[in-house]
Amino acid sequence: MRRTRRHGLLLLPWFLVPTIAQAGIVLTVDGVDENLRNAVVSGVELSQYAARDVTAAQVRRLYENAPDEVQAALRPYGYYEATATGDMRQVGKDWQVTLHVVPGVPVKVTSVNVEIDEEAGKVPAIRRAVRGIQNLKDQPLNDGVYDGARDAVSGALTATGFLDARIVTRRAEVNRAEHTAAVNLKWEAGRRYRYGVVRFKNSQFREDFLDRYVPFKKGDYFSQSQLLELQQALNGADYFAVVNVIPDTDDAKDGTIDINVELAPAKRTIYTGGPFFGTDTGAGLRGGIEKRWINDRGHKWKNELVLAQRLKTVSTLYQIPMPGPNQRSFNFGANFRDANTVTSKSRTVQLVANETRLWHGWTRTIGVNVLSGTFTVGKRGGEGDNAEGLERGRSTLLYPEVTLSRKKGDNPTFVRNGWSLTLTGRSTAGTLLSDASFSQVIGDAKWIHSFWGRNRLILRGTAGKIWTDNFSDLPPQLRFFAGGDRSVRGYDFESIGPRNAFNRVIGGEGLLVGSTEVEHYFTRNWGMAAFVDAGNAFTGTDYSPRVGAGLGVRWLSPVGMIRADIGVPVGNKNEHGIHLHVVIGPDL
Repeated sequence: MRRTRRHGLLLLPWFLVPTIAQAGIVLTVDGVDENLRNAVVSGVELSQYAARDVTAAQVRRLYENAPDEVQAALRPYGYYEATATGDMRQVGKDWQVTLHVVPGVPVKVTSVNVEIDEEAGKVPAIRRAVRGIQNLKDQPLNDGVYDGARDAVSGALTATGFLDARIVTRRAEVNRAEHTAAVNLKWEAGRRYRYGVVRFKNSQFREDFLDRYVPFKKGDYFSQSQLLELQQALNGADYFAVVNVIPDTDDAKDGTIDINVELAPAKRTIYTGGPFFGTDTGAGLRGGIEKRWINDRGHKWKNELVLAQRLKTVSTLYQIPMPGPNQRSFNFGANFRDANTVTSKSRTVQLVANETRLWHGWTRTIGVNVLSGTFTVGKRGGEGDNAEGLERGRSTLLYPEVTLSRKKGDNPTFVRNGWSLTLTGRSTAGTLLSDASFSQVIGDAKWIHSFWGRNRLILRGTAGKIWTDNFSDLPPQLRFFAGGDRSVRGYDFESIGPRNAFNRVIGGEGLLVGSTEVEHYFTRNWGMAAFVDAGNAFTGTDYSPRVGAGLGVRWLSPVGMIRADIGVPVGNKNEHGIHLHVVIGPDL
C-alpha cells in the first residue's frame, strides 16, 4: 500500500525522541534546484529554528507541518502537487532534518488573452509590456513573473500618460488535473494626459533660465521618464540641495496635468583646500573658491591656487551655462603656471575661450587659446643649470583647439567594466599672431575589464604627433615627453624623450606610450597591482621605447581611488633606481 506524504513523516519512532532536550534545527532540502530549494527553506517554519532552542515537542509539530508548508511554498512557482517526505535524527544537541521534495509536474500557461484600448496599444512602451505578458505562454506559471508582467503593463500605462488606466479583468485560471493555466487580462486605458504648465518653486533663478532644463513642451504627452530626466538635469546642475518633480494629479483636468518643481538652493559658495602629494608635482597645498552661481542666469565662477614643490598655478574659470538637450556652456579662463620638471622650466600665462556641448554622444569642446611665456628645456643630461646645451626661449602662440571625449563605466567610483577616449587637435595654421607654426593631434584611451571575481585588467595608450618647422619655439607644454605616473612608470615625470646634440632631453614631435596592468583586490577597498609600461617621445621615425615595470597598492578611500606604485626601469643600462608614483583620482 502506498503511503501518503504525511504518513511518510509520521511513521517515525517518536518514542526514541528525547522529550526534554533543547537544541537548534539543521535543515537540509533535496530533490529540487536551487531556486525551489530556497523557496522551500524560506517557506517552512523549521528553518526559523536554526539558531533557536527547540524542544522535542516543537520539533514534532514543525516536522508534521512541513509537507503542507512545502506545497504552499512551491505553489507560486506553478507546482501544485508537490510532496515531501523526510527523516529526522538528533546529532549531538542539534536536530538534523532532511526533506526530500518531489515537485511534480508544473502547471503551464497554455493561453494568454490581453485586451487594451487601441490608442494605448500603439504606444511602444506599452506594446513592449504587453509582449512581456504574451511571452508567458508555454512557460510554467510563476506567480512572481506573472505579477511582474501584469504590473509592468499598468506601470507603462501610467508612465506614458494614461493616468486613469485601470485593470478590469485579471484572471489566471488553473486546471490542476491537466496542469494548464489560462491568463485573461483587460485594461481600460482612458484618456491620455498632456503636459500643462511647469511651476518652479523657491528658485533663485529667473524662470526663463530654468525653462531651458525642461525636456518637453506644453501640450506634449505626459511621460514619467521625461520627469526623471528633468530631475536628473536639475540635480546635475549643482544649484540645488533639494529637487522634487511632482505631477499635480489632484488638479489634473481636461486631459492636462501641471508639473510642480520644488527646489531648495544649495550652498552658494564652496571653499576647498588642504595639503596634497603627487609624484609629478611633489608636496604642496591647494585652495579653491567656487561660486555655484553669481547671478539669476546661473553663471558660475571657479578659482584655484596650487603651491607645490615643482608646480605653482593660479587659475580662474567663468562659465555661462546654456541648459538644454546639448548641455551647452561657454567658458572663459585664465591660468598662470610655473612648472619645474627634471627636464624643463616654464612660466606661462594661458587665456582660454571655448564652447562645450554634447555632440552625437561625445563631449565636444571648440575654442581658442593664447599661450605666452618663457621656458628653459634640456635640464636633464648636462652638468648644472648653466651647462652648455640648455635651450631657452620666449613665445606667444594663438591657436584654436578641438577636443572630443567620451567615457562609459558601470560605477563612477570603482569601474569594473568601462572605457574612455579623448581626441585633441590644435593648430596655429591661419593665425597671424603666433611666434611658431604648428599642428598637433593627441589620442588617449583607457579600457577596464573585470575578470575572475576581484580582478581587473587595465589597458592604457597615448599617441600624439606634431607638425612644425619651429620646434625650438614651442614651450614644454606643447612638446612630447614620456615618463611619470600617467606615462612610463619607473621614470621621473617627463624625464625621457629625444635629446639634442649635447645629450639633453628636449622633447619630441611624436609620442607613443602603452600600459598593461592587472589588479587583484583582497577586500572591497584594498588591492594590489602589477604593471608594465612602455613608450617614449620621438622625432621622425627614431622610436626607441623605454620600459618600466613594478607593483602597486590600491585603496578605494572615502575621497576616491588612491594608487601608490613602485616602478623600475627595465633593460636600460643608463637608468637605475626605484621610483614612487602616487595618483589620486577616478578610474576614468
